[in-house]
Amino acid sequence: MKKHNTAKAKVDTINEPAALYGYQNFDDAGLFHLMEIAKNGISFKLFDNITKKFPFTMQDWADFLHISGKTLSRYQKEDKSFDTLQSEKILQIEILYKRGEDVFGSAKDFLVWLQTENMALGKTKPQDLLGSSFGISLLMDELTRIEHGVLA
Repeated sequence: MKKHNTAKAKVDTINEPAALYGYQNFDDAGLFHLMEIAKNGISFKLFDNITKKFPFTMQDWADFLHISGKTLSRYQKEDKSFDTLQSEKILQIEILYKRGEDVFGSAKDFLVWLQTENMALGKTKPQDLLGSSFGISLLMDELTRIEHGVLA
């Protein structure tokens, strides 16, 4: 079995954003790097930079991450890092954002799509699916269908 070097250094920022890995064809090194980032936890500062791309409230983010708004506020106040599962969810949403930006040609158009009721998704707003890894996977699949012109 091939061993992969996963550096033990604390990752405070994503030196190589997830989007640089191509999100459609991660290689093993890229996946191990993302796993290491999630394992070490994403800092609130990095999380805050990611949230600025989206029109979501902090309560929306708390809901996506399955924590209370009060807990999220405490993370901010204490500059606390997120646990592995929350960090993975943040990375998944960041990867979805980059994918959507590529498919739609602009962040603005992707964000409009994210907030608009979608027939192909059972009349659900795509943003309503961000609280689940299965939902994020469904959105990635839908972006691929849009990219290839396969509409509902």
